[in-house]
Amino acid sequence: MIIIEDINIEPDEEERRAIMSEELNNGTMETMDDYAKELEEPFKRVREGDTLTGTVVNVSEDQIMVDLKYYAGGIIKKEDFSNDPDFNLMESIHAGDEITATVVSTDDGEGNIVLSRKEANDQMAWEKLTRMLEERTVVSVKIEDVVNSGVVTQLEGIRAFIPASKLAAEYVEDLNDYKGKTIDVTVITAEPDNNRLVLSGREPARQKLMEEKSKKIARCEVGAVMEGTVDSLKPYGAFINLDNGLSGLLHISQISTQRIKHPGVVLKEGQTVKVKIISTDNNKISLSMKALLDNDTPDEEVFDYKESGTASTGLGDLLKGLKF
Repeated sequence: MIIIEDINIEPDEEERRAIMSEELNNGTMETMDDYAKELEEPFKRVREGDTLTGTVVNVSEDQIMVDLKYYAGGIIKKEDFSNDPDFNLMESIHAGDEITATVVSTDDGEGNIVLSRKEANDQMAWEKLTRMLEERTVVSVKIEDVVNSGVVTQLEGIRAFIPASKLAAEYVEDLNDYKGKTIDVTVITAEPDNNRLVLSGREPARQKLMEEKSKKIARCEVGAVMEGTVDSLKPYGAFINLDNGLSGLLHISQISTQRIKHPGVVLKEGQTVKVKIISTDNNKISLSMKALLDNDTPDEEVFDYKESGTASTGLGDLLKGLKF
């Protein structure tokens, strides 16, 4: 009869210690410290006012469910997510998104932690608005309502005011014409402590007009002859509104072949004239009537100009006073 003795395959204490030491040195041995964070998460104390970060697990039209890695889930209602009445939760938020929000209540009566994104949103919004102010960023907003001396809108979820004097390139008489319109604006005042946000549409509007003017001027050819209307008279010349919608300066030296003391001697406001473009330098149009005159051209009509700004025909009388 053969007797087989039991073989002890368990390592002795010395071998066990050697194996543990090797695992620790190699970083392969798991310890309680490795699970400390996971073990502590469900038991941490949550208080109102705390800021928590979680992962969106469900989105509906009215609320968002958030996994906080806590024994209770988080819930954010639509009205606690954004100040923007047109904000759409299902379009903007999706399962898997990470959300940071503030604890409003530790229990909504159904075991959920009630969160609000507004406070966190407002802080981030004001930081962004301050950068917009510093960088003169141009953004589009929709005019929501008309109030005393201006209009109101929303930018980054914050209510903003646009004074009537800052609404457009020129002063707007009827503010109601802008209700519902979308315009470009820049931030000119951002005071989070006073919850004061002021915008301006004037600078972007004027910039747009300048760009359009530059494009039109670029299409103007030096040497081209155009018709225009005398818009205003100045001691140094006359401003002419051209048929293409632009305005040019007709310098006093370019009005007549004769030396005149004031543009009103030859021109009057509202008069239609033919002019030649002689320069478009520096994005300004310079005009000339003199360049269109030749030796066979009859003397231009001369007016009796008075300092009051009125002009009346008096060719005979004025020719007596002119030196040739």
